[in-house]
Amino acid sequence: MAAGGSAVDAVEAAIVVLEKSGRFNAGKGSNRQRDGIARMDASLMDGRDLSAGAVASLEGVLTPIRVARCVMRQTPHVLLTGNGARRVAEVNRIATLSSSRSRQQTRAPLKEGDLDWGTVGAVASDVRGHLAAGTSTGGITHMLPGRVGDSALIGAGTYADDLSGAVSMTGIGEGIIRLGLANTIALSLERGLSPYQAGSSALATLLERIGTDAGTIILSSRGRFTLVHTTPYMISGYRTDRATRIATQWHRIVKE
Repeated sequence: MAAGGSAVDAVEAAIVVLEKSGRFNAGKGSNRQRDGIARMDASLMDGRDLSAGAVASLEGVLTPIRVARCVMRQTPHVLLTGNGARRVAEVNRIATLSSSRSRQQTRAPLKEGDLDWGTVGAVASDVRGHLAAGTSTGGITHMLPGRVGDSALIGAGTYADDLSGAVSMTGIGEGIIRLGLANTIALSLERGLSPYQAGSSALATLLERIGTDAGTIILSSRGRFTLVHTTPYMISGYRTDRATRIATQWHRIVKE
């Protein structure tokens, strides 16, 4: 973005790094479903025109977020699944994982004291004021084959609108889906709430009504950013035109 790139470019680039690393539950490091196969979900949204693309139950692809962008830019659809999503990856020559890798746990082993890094996401605002958000995951542990979480669903795991803000979620997807949390947070931003107020209110509702954990990164149309979560920690990094920082815990919402 310092060179004039778009928010969508930045979100995609950030998530690609994390998908390729093997240290996160996304791309190379994705969890397996109960039949031993990794099936990945990802989504990307452009706040400039509300265009969006997503993939679900995608097998054998190193960078699912790139496939989500192809769905957004090259098709009239928002969400493609399974073999249809894999075909888009093949047509666009997006790097694949070997069949053996897609059928085994590929995340780098954790050492004592390491944090267990999960779903990845990014939000950005570019020099033109346009927003974007993206999310990528291998899902939760012990999933039934074919399970799809919130990360593939616009309005649940990902949302971006230049009029409100950009949101990416992580956590137990079933609860996030049932409350449509990413869109709920964006609507709260549009009503004038701060990112912290919008995020903490949404996660408090999740805890109260469903009782599952989640976390979110939120960037408002005014450039205000926050990280809110119900888990003991959540790792985040951010960069502005003045500084780059990493944080493991900002605002934690604790169930009473």
